[in-house]
Amino acid sequence: MRLKKQKRHRRSVRFYTTCFGFRAPFKVLCDGTFIHHLLVNRITPADTALSNILGAPVKMFTTRCVLAELKSLGESYSDSLNVARDLAPARCDHEQRKSAVACLTEVIGEDNSEHFFVASQDADLRKKFQEKPAVPVVFALRNALFLEPPSQSQQQFAKSAEEQRSHMNELEFKMLVKKKKKSSVKEELGEASDEDEDLSKKIIEDLKKNAAKRNSDVKDKVQFKRKKAKGPNPLSCKKKKTENQKPVANKEGNENESAETIRSRSKKRKRSRKQKNLTDSTG
Repeated sequence: MRLKKQKRHRRSVRFYTTCFGFRAPFKVLCDGTFIHHLLVNRITPADTALSNILGAPVKMFTTRCVLAELKSLGESYSDSLNVARDLAPARCDHEQRKSAVACLTEVIGEDNSEHFFVASQDADLRKKFQEKPAVPVVFALRNALFLEPPSQSQQQFAKSAEEQRSHMNELEFKMLVKKKKKSSVKEELGEASDEDEDLSKKIIEDLKKNAAKRNSDVKDKVQFKRKKAKGPNPLSCKKKKTENQKPVANKEGNENESAETIRSRSKKRKRSRKQKNLTDSTG
């Protein structure tokens, strides 16, 4: 029995998560009757009990109008009021106080945009919320908690929404097919000039890159110097007369000339001495 109950709850949770986008941790909006039933039947801790039936962590909420209603019920509901004050407040935008049923109905709205699970012991309120497309309902029976299975209206709404989504997907697919056909016709008519220009630019860029690469490869290679043409072997050739030899000859000539001049001068001197001796002897 317990396994069947868990499977049924798991199937219901999967329905709301896949069809309406509910995500853990789940938010549970509680009214005063549900909170009071938890205390009377000692279903504590309440968040753990709710997590067990929903299969994920939960966070419990209530509204200011629910607190005001519990306060107006007197001392018998004082413990329930204290517990309700510890829950997270759900935002209700009405200025004046409303009944708990009206307040919860306004918070849920038409499409339950906040993705609340509603927990209540009020059978009429639960039935009212089951007529809405995306409102899962939780209730308690003695010391056990239950999740209402999706109603027929909720299942029908989910089915129609799924069909609408599939129809939209088909339309999108058809639009894509039409676009592809148009593009193929344009290519056949030769209107794909932009693609040709891009291709030619790409080819030119590739050629430039290859040329630059070849130049860089040539620069990187070792460059050998060319051998210049050499002259004949100097050992196999006759020595030429160089200009350095002329000054030597001139030098020798100068030395000969200087020797002759010295000799001539010495001869003259001798002659002069002889003449002088002759003159002395005659006198």
